[in-house]
Amino acid sequence: MKTEVIKIDQNNMDTEALERAAAIIRDGGLVAFPTETVYGLGADALSAEASKKIYAAKGRPSDNPLIVHVAEFSDMEKIAQEMPEEAKKLADAFWPGPLTMIVRKNDKVPYETTGGMDTVAVRMPNHPVALELIRRSGGYIAAPSANTSGKPSPTLAEHVAFDMDGRIPMILDGGPVGIGIESTIVDLTEDIPMILRPGYITPKMLEKVIGEVKMDPGIIASDSLQKPKAPGMKYKHYAPKADLILVDGEEEKVVAKINALAKEAVLLGKKVGIIGTDETIDRYPEGEVVSIGARSDEDAIAKHLYKLLRDFDEKEVDIIYSESFATPRIGQAIMNRLLKAAGHQVITV
Repeated sequence: MKTEVIKIDQNNMDTEALERAAAIIRDGGLVAFPTETVYGLGADALSAEASKKIYAAKGRPSDNPLIVHVAEFSDMEKIAQEMPEEAKKLADAFWPGPLTMIVRKNDKVPYETTGGMDTVAVRMPNHPVALELIRRSGGYIAAPSANTSGKPSPTLAEHVAFDMDGRIPMILDGGPVGIGIESTIVDLTEDIPMILRPGYITPKMLEKVIGEVKMDPGIIASDSLQKPKAPGMKYKHYAPKADLILVDGEEEKVVAKINALAKEAVLLGKKVGIIGTDETIDRYPEGEVVSIGARSDEDAIAKHLYKLLRDFDEKEVDIIYSESFATPRIGQAIMNRLLKAAGHQVITV
């Protein structure tokens, strides 16, 4: 199968290309498409066979739930067993946008889409191409990130093509994504809503709308043996080919420690990658050194994270040392992705 890549301008959409993509999804096939967070790998969410194709294309464990993407809040109501009052409040505040809500599913959604769970994760993406594709294809697209399972999520169509060429019929190339990390996931089936994956929508933002929310203890902890209720909870994710080690602590000590580790690795003949910031990159004499952005620019850090990890794959580094990024607003989301990518290898100095 040759994968067709079609460039699509969100301000002047090629309706013929969108209709062809929608027809593939209606016929049970797969299409990769842009959202504001990362590129998604889409299939008909209400088709068990189509959802199975997603798992096969990604090499993804089948107990890892898929997010159902909708273009109207009323479509979420049609697949839920019941709608918590918080769902409408959150949709009014944050949809379309990078927020996924988990509710109890009804029989319309097959277990193949929900990873065997009686709950379903739903979001409305804030991207014109995604919304138009959802509407044209029947209203329900199951879509995890469009990468091989475990690898860094794709923020450019080229990343999708690298992982999925020959596995899927079509990629809609909408250019670079806006945010660069996946949506916040909040479980509304708990007595107190629980965040299962941190993202661009922060706990404070949620609490302003619905009151108290809890944070799942597994977010920063190592992977649990429990069945995951949301994507990305159980397995090593977002990982480059090289070993990734995070170094956490005061800036001076972190820079000194990374330099010592890098020097040691180079002496052993290893090719080293280092992730610093605009403020620190000049202080690393060894290795392939990249800046993730200014430490004060959280949005830039989030947006560049996965691309940097993929760039290190291309440079064929053996080991990556990264500063930690516990920034005030979305630092928890950034660190959640980095910890997953590093398999929880952290050195505290």
